[in-house]
Amino acid sequence: MANMHKHPVRGLRGIPSDLWDAFDQSAKGVGADRSALLRQFMEWHTHQPGAELPARPEPPKA
Repeated sequence: MANMHKHPVRGLRGIPSDLWDAFDQSAKGVGADRSALLRQFMEWHTHQPGAELPARPEPPKA
């Protein structure tokens, strides 16, 4: 049972590295991680009971 995960690993394709890195930094900016934000968005998008749209950070200052 070693190395058995509770949830299967799923990959996301077609996401450029620069977008993935920006999303990682943005997630950290709201005190979350990418997986948590993606799950929260998917729960909201599929109308799960009690689900809310994830908080969005302030845009970077130019």
